[in-house]
Amino acid sequence: MYRRLIKRLVDVIASLVLLILTSPIMLLTLVVLVVQNRGTPFFIQIRPGQNQEPFEIIKFKTMTDRCDATGQLLPDNERETATGRLIRKLSLDELPQLVNVLKGNMSLVGPRPLLFKYIPLYSSQQNRRHEVKPGLTGLAQINGRNSISWSKKFEYDVYYVDNVSFWLDVKILLRTFWKVFKMEGINESVSRPMQPFNGSN
Repeated sequence: MYRRLIKRLVDVIASLVLLILTSPIMLLTLVVLVVQNRGTPFFIQIRPGQNQEPFEIIKFKTMTDRCDATGQLLPDNERETATGRLIRKLSLDELPQLVNVLKGNMSLVGPRPLLFKYIPLYSSQQNRRHEVKPGLTGLAQINGRNSISWSKKFEYDVYYVDNVSFWLDVKILLRTFWKVFKMEGINESVSRPMQPFNGSN
């Protein structure tokens, strides 16, 4: 029952409240990024949702589109601007996903929506992370975020799938606010962001 009705009701009410409360911050961030990114403040990408159904995730754009001589995008840490780095450090780039939660593509709590290219690399157990809606935050985010290995992240994701409940969601949300306040686990290290999943890391 919680997975359907109560969880959805909590998502709708909480996302509406959070959108209202954070609207001044979001508006300021929007204006700054419109100027910095020449009119493109949002990053929109197709991600796999529940049961691997595709949806458009919305984030504030914190990186440029700079490419190397071959036309390939430069590594993330070379494309991230100083403003973008601050926005990511404060986790403001994730705020537009409250719209995804309101629309029903995502939940406040669940495994983070990753990339379609990772799906063939998952083990059958890891792939179970798609049995629930992806979340704005999750167990992996409060237990190390990008400072833990991919395999450990997926262990937390599957644990959540098997143990989802109202009180677990409340615990995760409260610890998320604390983690954001402390700005913990954003990158693997000070100089290196989280590396792409390659099927074994």
